[in-house]
Amino acid sequence: MSTANPQPLWQPDPERIAQARITKFQAWAAEHHGAPAEGGYPALHRWSVEQLDTFWKAVTEWFDVRFSTPYARVLGDRSMPGAQWFPGATLNYAEHALRAAADRADEPALLYVDETHEPRPVTWSELRRQVGSLAGELRALGVRPGDRVSGYLPNIPQAVVALLATAAVGGVWTSCAPDFGARSVLDRFQQVEPVVLFTVDGYRYGGKEHDRREIVAELRRELPTLRAVVHIPLLGTEAPEGALEWSALTAADTEPVFEQVPFDHPLWVLYSSGTTGLPKAIVQSQGGILVEHLKQLGLHCDLGPEDRFFWYTSTGWMMWNFLVSGLLTGTTLVLYDGSPGYPDTGAQWRVAERTGATLYGTSAAYVMACRKADVHPSRDFDLSRVQCVATTGSPLPPDGFRWLHDEVREDLWIASVSGGTDVCSCFAGAVPTLPVYIGELQAPGLGTDLQSWDPSGKPLVDEVGELVVTNPMPSMPIHFWNDPDGIRYHDSYFDTYPGVWRHGDWITVTSRGSVIIHGRSDSTLNRQGVRMGSADIYEVVERLPEIKESLVIGIEQPDGGYWMPLFVHLVPGAVLDEALLNRIKQAIREQLSPRHVPDEIIEVPGVPHTLTGKRIEVPVKRLLQGTPLEKAVNPGSIDNLALLGFYEELARKRA
Repeated sequence: MSTANPQPLWQPDPERIAQARITKFQAWAAEHHGAPAEGGYPALHRWSVEQLDTFWKAVTEWFDVRFSTPYARVLGDRSMPGAQWFPGATLNYAEHALRAAADRADEPALLYVDETHEPRPVTWSELRRQVGSLAGELRALGVRPGDRVSGYLPNIPQAVVALLATAAVGGVWTSCAPDFGARSVLDRFQQVEPVVLFTVDGYRYGGKEHDRREIVAELRRELPTLRAVVHIPLLGTEAPEGALEWSALTAADTEPVFEQVPFDHPLWVLYSSGTTGLPKAIVQSQGGILVEHLKQLGLHCDLGPEDRFFWYTSTGWMMWNFLVSGLLTGTTLVLYDGSPGYPDTGAQWRVAERTGATLYGTSAAYVMACRKADVHPSRDFDLSRVQCVATTGSPLPPDGFRWLHDEVREDLWIASVSGGTDVCSCFAGAVPTLPVYIGELQAPGLGTDLQSWDPSGKPLVDEVGELVVTNPMPSMPIHFWNDPDGIRYHDSYFDTYPGVWRHGDWITVTSRGSVIIHGRSDSTLNRQGVRMGSADIYEVVERLPEIKESLVIGIEQPDGGYWMPLFVHLVPGAVLDEALLNRIKQAIREQLSPRHVPDEIIEVPGVPHTLTGKRIEVPVKRLLQGTPLEKAVNPGSIDNLALLGFYEELARKRA
């Protein structure tokens, strides 16, 4: 892959660079903390990783983080895993999230949008009042610091209130979206043993109502630690017997009381897709998330009080937690609860228009679906307030960059970002002062020493290697739940390079400082020593109009050979005939490499995904290698388990 001197697709103009919060932060940090005044972002980034303690101290001062007791030092212990951040400090995440209520009581903190696409505001004062009322009721129910509080909720204002009230009392929040089935939810919640469960009676999606009362009843039966269940009547039904009414718990006019907790006190539990065994229950801290998200949202995303922040997400994905943290920068959040493509593929653009979103985040898959469906955002919607379109979930293909540039606006900041549930943040992505190159993430994040390493631990430039982070980040997990000796945590990230975080992605760090993501390193295609990420193949194959979706697997054979099948899910009416087979092979041969032309192209009834929408490559690889289904995959983590039968049957035939 050549990374030599292409022209940028977009460059911020001098005024935009001057106005960016990151520019102002750099000037201030230069004056107060010895950061470089010149050299722009590259110089600031180098300083942030070389002077890690000073950088994070500067972040807490710039954003006026309120420590109720001071910290002894920034980093007590630097070693990974187990870095100790701001020992001695106490604070509260929810207190910071509600600070804007003091100056902007009557302005919207939240804009809630359902499938009618009509925004409904919740003001800062109303949000703060509801959090105060609910936090008081949680304390009355006996919820104490460290107790777990769970939500089986869609992306609605009540979910934000419940998270903030939980954090206010020092509880530990955890949530799943209501499209998760009972088994999937129990695989997560049973691990953490919640004492309170917030639930809806159902949800609306794709123009239909989905009743979830039976699943809620099953959750109540199977979670013996519950002391209370809170009913939110989204579909208007009565509360089930023994459940508390949301309206009663949020009716009081109570000033919130914010429990001051240690910096590393747990804030929430997130779950990795957990394709084998139970999902990993990842615990992140109040202080770690607070400072990491202030940096990411306030500096990288350039968000402030005048902004409106819309990210299409569900409460079962880390991006929802990230979205809620927009409150830390005083930003108005757009909560969209509905199908991404209802009543038509342009739905998300309509929400962005109607809410005046300034930063709109979505998935790379949605951008490519719009391109395929011939959606014309700027023609059909007023997107004049949108400054930035950000994408994550999978690498945004080059065609996606071009389409956004051509169909939204030429002067559009396109931020492809990459991070993980594991850190609830980005390793690389948005920088408002840097150019955007097609197919590339702008740069590693501040304070994040992101590198590409070869198998022996040597850093690579302009070559594909493993994504590693060589210094601690405040939002790295404090631990996994039910992992008392830390073995599962260690094995997840630190077993390849001792003391260095290996994430499991193939990346290229270019000589220009940008980053290219190639897909998961544990399902990488390695033909005769030439490595390629699956994302590269998908980008080429899915340009063909007949291909709805594809899945490519590389399998090391016992005889030393290598079998690389490409599975294709066709659009209705398409036929996998000789002509289409040849066009697929030709596209890969010409646009990628002759080495990566698949050995077989096989039509499939569908491509299985995790519940957060990622194609499951490694479990399919294991099935094709003969691993039994129950050992290859955690059934509760898959969107359509029936699809795996096809791959199982294929493995049997080949054997």
